[in-house]
Amino acid sequence: MTGFSTRAIHDGNPNDPGTGAVIPPLHLTSTFVQDGVGKLRSEYEYSRSGNPTRTALQETLASLEQGAAAYAFASGLAAEDALIRAHTRPGDTIVIGNDAYGGTYRLIDQVYSQWGVQNRPVDFTDLNAVRAAVAETKPKLLWVETPSNPLLRITDIAAVAAIARESGALLVVDNTFATPYLQQPIVLGADFVVHSLTKYLGGHSDAVGGAVIVREPALGEPIGFLQNASGGALSPFDAWLFSRGIKTLSARMRTHSDDAEAVVAAIATHPAVSAIHYPGLESHPGHEIAARQQRRFGGMVSLQVRGGADAARKLVESTRVFQLAESLGGVESLIELPAAMTHASVSGTELEVPADLIRLSVGIEDAEDLVADMLQALDQLG
Repeated sequence: MTGFSTRAIHDGNPNDPGTGAVIPPLHLTSTFVQDGVGKLRSEYEYSRSGNPTRTALQETLASLEQGAAAYAFASGLAAEDALIRAHTRPGDTIVIGNDAYGGTYRLIDQVYSQWGVQNRPVDFTDLNAVRAAVAETKPKLLWVETPSNPLLRITDIAAVAAIARESGALLVVDNTFATPYLQQPIVLGADFVVHSLTKYLGGHSDAVGGAVIVREPALGEPIGFLQNASGGALSPFDAWLFSRGIKTLSARMRTHSDDAEAVVAAIATHPAVSAIHYPGLESHPGHEIAARQQRRFGGMVSLQVRGGADAARKLVESTRVFQLAESLGGVESLIELPAAMTHASVSGTELEVPADLIRLSVGIEDAEDLVADMLQALDQLG
């Protein structure tokens, strides 16, 4: 097998045999001419059912995650929705991490509860708690984020995969924060990997999409059916944008990691900072696991400041290079207040996040500019 960066550039993206173009063409078409009733020139008949540009992206994703197949959707939540509908039924239970993206928990807790699918939040960093929850609920799915959103908790994927196998459950790992460059959950035993392609895989904050990658073909068949039958498939143009973004993933992730490490080192001892959550710190509870299962520690950082929620709000409104916005994983650095923004929907639940928590998506700007920006904002807190 070739190296990661080579596969990111070439797998699923052969040069065009007709023209020699090094970039495969973007197929902006809704339908495909047939040479007779049911006589397709290829497997394509209608772009909801299949499109060469989406196929190319899916082949790349499967290669990078070392899965059997990949399915691309119009958003990360659409991908998660298809996975859940394909692999749960009324009466089933999903054990989900007690630190997770608010949109995912809203989907599981508020949408699927109406379908009779129950959920049990658990701290996946506590394997005894995971075993107890699994023994009690006999879940169909274990749903892990690692690093988690927004507290950057680290789950031992291989250990949880062993628990899943023993119980007959299927393991889902949201790999959005790490990306396949830093971590490959299927290699560690996961059955499914989910991504918000919008984030690091796209990398340029210009498209919205999601994906599911499966360990075995049989696990993907019902997901592929729903991709077509429910119509949540990713558009050709967005698929082309994600294919373009993935080509630079490894280079971007190295710089994201470098810049995040520089920011963390600079602000760790600032008197206004009360806590930093970053798995690259040796003091982080999950540091050893992250060092074992990840290539680097990534570009996501969370911190808390003295002065509570008011001070946190002042900080996120005081940066100049870091832009106040939801989302993450783009080349530009972003800052946000999860409790009032990305995770507002989990207020009052077991997943509620601290009101003073600040989340940084460290971009690929010059590290010294990012450091200076954070320090001037922290200095304003006194």
